[in-house]
Amino acid sequence: MKKIAALVILTTGLVCIIYSGFQIWKGRELQASALHQAKVMTKELGNSTQVNDIKKTKHVRITDKNIIGLLTIPRLEEDLPIVEGTSPDQLEKGVGHYETSALPGSNDQIVLSGHRDTVFQRFGELKKGDEVTVKLKNGSFPYIIDHMKIVAADDRTIIHSTKPREELVLTTCYPFHYVGNAPKRYIIYAYPKTS
Repeated sequence: MKKIAALVILTTGLVCIIYSGFQIWKGRELQASALHQAKVMTKELGNSTQVNDIKKTKHVRITDKNIIGLLTIPRLEEDLPIVEGTSPDQLEKGVGHYETSALPGSNDQIVLSGHRDTVFQRFGELKKGDEVTVKLKNGSFPYIIDHMKIVAADDRTIIHSTKPREELVLTTCYPFHYVGNAPKRYIIYAYPKTS
């Protein structure tokens, strides 16, 4: 009886490990595909890609209509795909644009969210004064990080109109290394870079 119980526990554990590994692989594949499509869309392949990637670009179609651009974070040496929407499926592909918020150049609040254990894994390394750039089909929009704050997970006061002042808000769950549904949100505020 003990051997059967041990075998059941071992089998269950192996199934969980295999499933988790598959989920991680799937997420990375979705992000890589979304990133490639975002770079094609914003014509950012140039210097950062190898010859084979450039050859492939001629045949790449934007198959995911929800991909709207790139979020470039120089301090982290990251280019992250931006997708329209913040559903679990969308956030699996990259950084989600909160649909009711503005887009860059609209002189209003832009809200981008990402998972702390995927695209925003190193989010806590960002500092006041760091630059982040949102790249869309219609241009690049650089922002300078002004300040950060931590709020409760259910705080809905973060998302609101800031018209006529443009404000980029980046959000993720907090604490960064929390297991399960995090009780707080880490918010970064950035404003358009002035010459």
